[in-house]
Amino acid sequence: MYQTFDVTARPEQGPPRLQALRVEMTAQHLDGFLVPRADAHQGEYVAPRDERLSWLTGFTGSAGFCAVLQDKAGVFIDGRYRTQVKRQVADAFTPVPWPEVSLAQWLKEQMPEGGRLGFDPWLHAAGQMQTLLKDLWGSGIELVQVDNLVDRIWQDQPDAPLQRVSVHALDHAGESAADKCARLAKTLRKAGQAAAVITLPDSIMWLLNIRGADIPRNPVAQGFAILHDDGRVDLFMDQAKLVGLADHLGSSVTQQAPAGFQTAVAALTGTVAVDETTIPQALADVLGDRLLNAGDPCSLPKARKNTAEIAGSAAAHLRDAGAVVELLAWLQAHAPGSLTEIDVVVKLEDLRRRDQMLRDISFETIAGTGENGAVMHYRVTEDSNSWLQDGDLLVLDSGGQYLDGTTDITRTLPIGAPGEDQRAAFTRVLQGMIAMSRLRWPKGLAGRDIEAVGRVPLWQAGQDFNHGLGHGVGAFLSVHEGPQRLSRASHVPLETGMILSNEPGYYREGAFGIRIENLLVVQPAAELASADPERQMLSWQTLTYVPIDRRLIVAEMLSFDERHWLNSYHQEVAAKIGPLVSAQARAWLEDATAAI
Repeated sequence: MYQTFDVTARPEQGPPRLQALRVEMTAQHLDGFLVPRADAHQGEYVAPRDERLSWLTGFTGSAGFCAVLQDKAGVFIDGRYRTQVKRQVADAFTPVPWPEVSLAQWLKEQMPEGGRLGFDPWLHAAGQMQTLLKDLWGSGIELVQVDNLVDRIWQDQPDAPLQRVSVHALDHAGESAADKCARLAKTLRKAGQAAAVITLPDSIMWLLNIRGADIPRNPVAQGFAILHDDGRVDLFMDQAKLVGLADHLGSSVTQQAPAGFQTAVAALTGTVAVDETTIPQALADVLGDRLLNAGDPCSLPKARKNTAEIAGSAAAHLRDAGAVVELLAWLQAHAPGSLTEIDVVVKLEDLRRRDQMLRDISFETIAGTGENGAVMHYRVTEDSNSWLQDGDLLVLDSGGQYLDGTTDITRTLPIGAPGEDQRAAFTRVLQGMIAMSRLRWPKGLAGRDIEAVGRVPLWQAGQDFNHGLGHGVGAFLSVHEGPQRLSRASHVPLETGMILSNEPGYYREGAFGIRIENLLVVQPAAELASADPERQMLSWQTLTYVPIDRRLIVAEMLSFDERHWLNSYHQEVAAKIGPLVSAQARAWLEDATAAI
């Protein structure tokens, strides 16, 4: 199994660890210390060695941080984790709704005047610290750079990962690493930038057409890179990871030990491009006024998938859909009965593993039934494992990492007979998902400009959900990829080739959860006779083809256009996936895709 069901953190472990941390704070004459969920690379995902937030607090979400004071410890979490954090942290920690309550606001209320707040400059981005410093202006609170205090008390901290790196084939990448480096170097020269500092592992993987295994569920290797304006790359990565890759990397890529990275950055001359949202404060300090916040040069090129990457992602999604359809047919035949959430996860992974191109799952499978479905990023453990019972809903959110693409799909399924309230909420979520799938929009709009389209049916009923409508997805890379998002916070214009999720939901704490998710790729919209000739429009191409459970749909709530979209979608599902599955699953599929 790629996935395990061990309990990785327990609430009762938090208070003694918190006390030990406070002893270290006192020794450093600190009134507070920040513990982020971050590593020196500033990506979303971290290796077990860097799970400091989880180790200290018990909270295992993918975003958040803890501000530890001598008498209080605030765990800052966004809307996705408001339910989860209650289950995972002890009373010694106080959940803080973030960003509604900012860190600076909380500190000014809780810290003594003139207090000293410690932070590890490798684990906090420069832009983040600039904002905090500005917001704390006049409070008397001092920010103090210190070595990481959690590492001092974490006695069994895992070692740094040293997994071997592999070549990402040109057939899948669609462009050679040399051509990518030359293309981006030309952009640097045009902008008058001598070099760019790259810390994000997925950016380095994309740029050099390599893949790693340092981070669970993400085919990336930890390292740093400097891209020079002549196309040369200095790659700071442990040599043990790069055995046998000399020919692939070529003479223009110089491998160096990670320990020399800060010194190499300090030695750069001229203007150096960085992304202030990801460059650690430690590196910003050594760059000084040479630093230019021009963004990660790989970010947008990586997001704009080329023809080969889109074709590979489409193929991976079809094969992945075959595994999911087999699972849904099996589930309907056996539930309700003697199945648990873990049984579902194990069966689905077994079906995916039959594909020889699978290298991992793309994240820990979310299989939440009943009230567990209301925990948006629920991870089933041996302690939380629940039976699938008649009348409950099951939220099944999963994906695979295939050599040719990354998948992410969510379906909500009734176990036995669903209730009318559940069906009405599901139908509203479906209406939002259909509205986004059908959307055409003017080129130049960002995710924040169109995200509300997927919420309107819920808003009309006085309902909503506390997560973005969609996130970017990589091509055999991270399942959460920036900068593209369908979010109120996203100002990055959507462009042809970007892959995003479309996943509205609804969650009733203590009762049930609902989410429906397809992946979509941005494409030029088909021409219309009524369209302004000078106005360029964009639309979506669907990548995910798995039935949406008709037992949960209140057909009378659907408009003619919504019903037509659903029936057309199901016709495509039957045609594309039917030939890929077993006879038993095909029979189930024919019924599941019947017109309504």
